[in-house]
Amino acid sequence: MSIEQMMKNSKHPIDTFPRLDEFIGYLQAILGRSEGTARQYRYDIVLFFRFLIADNRSLQPEDDAWEEIDISEVDDKMLRSLQLSDLYSYITWLAVSRKNAPATRARRTSSLRTFFDYLTTKAHVLEENIAAHLERPKILKRLPRYLSLEESRDLLNAASEGECRLSTRDYAILTLFLNCGMRLSELCGINLADWREDTLTVLGKGGKERTIYLNGACIAALRNYLPNRVKPKAEHKEALFVSRIGTRLSPRAVENVIKKYLREAGIDSRRYSTHKLRHTAATLMYQYGEVDIRSLQTILGHASVATTEIYTHIDQRALHEAVEKNPLASERPATNENEENV
Repeated sequence: MSIEQMMKNSKHPIDTFPRLDEFIGYLQAILGRSEGTARQYRYDIVLFFRFLIADNRSLQPEDDAWEEIDISEVDDKMLRSLQLSDLYSYITWLAVSRKNAPATRARRTSSLRTFFDYLTTKAHVLEENIAAHLERPKILKRLPRYLSLEESRDLLNAASEGECRLSTRDYAILTLFLNCGMRLSELCGINLADWREDTLTVLGKGGKERTIYLNGACIAALRNYLPNRVKPKAEHKEALFVSRIGTRLSPRAVENVIKKYLREAGIDSRRYSTHKLRHTAATLMYQYGEVDIRSLQTILGHASVATTEIYTHIDQRALHEAVEKNPLASERPATNENEENV
């Protein structure tokens, strides 16, 4: 079926097709990808096929008409008809029309590469993986943004000054973020049974469990919170962090909590987020705790130490001190007071 016919037959738009469903199932059941990761792959691939099908390629996904593009009839014949040039046209459209940043384009490129690899090596729909030579956009490496030690203390103080019972919950959340460097999804997924005095078990990326060791500040914050914990609804009774209505605290709710206290602490909430608190914890541990890079990798749950190594480049104070400790730092050039200026 041609693209034009698919558009004409689109009375009840559907944002999936059989091979996409098979691929998402493969990601979760075989590769063990999380629901959030699978959702992102699906979004990226749906976006690609809607781009292909749209008559007007300047159409923006934010427009209502974009949702009318039905991709349910994408079949093996269409998949076999695609060429590498179609993929590059899509990446160009992302850059020019959608103004996607290089990092976003790189992620969407990665999604396509994985999908077409599946179609070639697992589903055997394609004889050749047309995305195998699709280059990822170059990403400029930027240093992570993080709070200073003083700003971190101001943030904790903002939560500790709250009078409502939820402030003990919020203080515990901030304490875990700033001391343990956990991800937002990890914090929201914590159950009461996951806390064993000085350890927490969290579910990280790819469904991998890891143990986080708690310091005195974290233990004290949790002990202070539990007596004030809102009585949860039956279906949310296992959740450690509960909302005011008794449900497990959602990622969006946690983000709102963090923004609230950032503002109260006089910190620009537009520049910082929950993930920046993860950067802050890693930076503070590396700068002040003298944590080696391998230990930091384990604490943060990074699959590769290369991801963790970015924190070795952000301590400008340490770099300055290192230069000053050079044994030749005290040497000064000999001067001749009688020497004439040239």
